[in-house]
Amino acid sequence: MAAAGLLAGLKATSRWKPINLLSKYGAVPVRERIVEQEKYITAAGVSAGIDMALYLSEKIAGEEETKAIQLAIEYDPQPIFNAGNYSNAEEKIKNIAGAKLTKDAKKGIGLLGMIKHSKSILKMMK
Repeated sequence: MAAAGLLAGLKATSRWKPINLLSKYGAVPVRERIVEQEKYITAAGVSAGIDMALYLSEKIAGEEETKAIQLAIEYDPQPIFNAGNYSNAEEKIKNIAGAKLTKDAKKGIGLLGMIKHSKSILKMMK
């Protein structure tokens, strides 16, 4: 949306690694999970995308229906580490993750490839 010029002058969020690219397209980057500005809503990554979907569902279908959807997909995040947010992650972890994301972007590995190679990623972090 930012590259299309739709977010110019608006606050927006994205995954932690490319978030600063938003300003290149005139958007105002903010480190929040979900940002709603005018008619646009942006989310900060994969799990934040689920939060955004539930946020939209609540706006469209109401709280009760959205709670039923949340239960149906068993969305009850309880991460085993407190490193899933840029502000909480240790600098070393940010560097490891950043290098991995850069390497994967160059290879065009995508999310499926990251999932496929998750054991290797975890070994790298030890």
